[in-house]
Amino acid sequence: MNFDDIIYEVSESFATITINRPKVLNAFTGHTVHELTQAFMLAWSDRSVRSVILTGAGDKAFCAGGDQSRREHGGYAGQREARSDLGIDIEALHSVIRDIPKPVIAAVNGYAIGGGHVLHVICDLTIASDQARFGQIGPKVGSVDAGFGTGYLAQLVGEKKAREIWFLCRQYSAAEAREMGLVNAVVPQERLIEEARAWAREIAQLSPTAIKLAKQSFNMASEKFRGVEAFASSALALYYDTDEAMEGRNAFVEKRRPDFAKFVK
Repeated sequence: MNFDDIIYEVSESFATITINRPKVLNAFTGHTVHELTQAFMLAWSDRSVRSVILTGAGDKAFCAGGDQSRREHGGYAGQREARSDLGIDIEALHSVIRDIPKPVIAAVNGYAIGGGHVLHVICDLTIASDQARFGQIGPKVGSVDAGFGTGYLAQLVGEKKAREIWFLCRQYSAAEAREMGLVNAVVPQERLIEEARAWAREIAQLSPTAIKLAKQSFNMASEKFRGVEAFASSALALYYDTDEAMEGRNAFVEKRRPDFAKFVK
């Protein structure tokens, strides 16, 4: 299958999915998300694939979240066949990463920000390069990712830290991310992909049925966040149609500080 925004490769016992939009720090559009979902489905159906590595092209970013230049009132442009009112089927992508009965390893090679940060959080394992940066940006750009982006994050790093991440929109180094339990390992940038492949090779030596059952068991405790995300997506589509949300988006595109003061009720 040919893709526009991603690269899909199968080697040995694992698939590698690379978000290939380095000029925009691998920010995703509705089309990118659609292709990512398709790629994960390919990996799911391929019996030779025992795990999946998700990464970003280049050495600057894993993924910087949604491409704000493609966002308009009510949601994202350019993917009108999307089922979601947002114009981007991010729920479907999140679901396939969780539901594929094979471990998904995020190889974070740079910025994992906003929706890109949520992607690595949902992955089963995260290996970060020593150049990686993590953080949320939603409240700066008039957006939020409720469910997995908030509640599940709190389950990983604790309520206080998760609220700090969202309420202050700071960025954190790979070392800080490891200290808070957000990543499993930190390696030099030049060793990142090989380290992810080494982990994938270890997984391939284990019982696939045991791995499948273990992943499904782990997911049970956080399954409630899928329902929260579905409700939040509907609410977010309404929020994206407001002047307040567009102020955040416009300020980001125009490279200025947003002025939210006029929206305080």
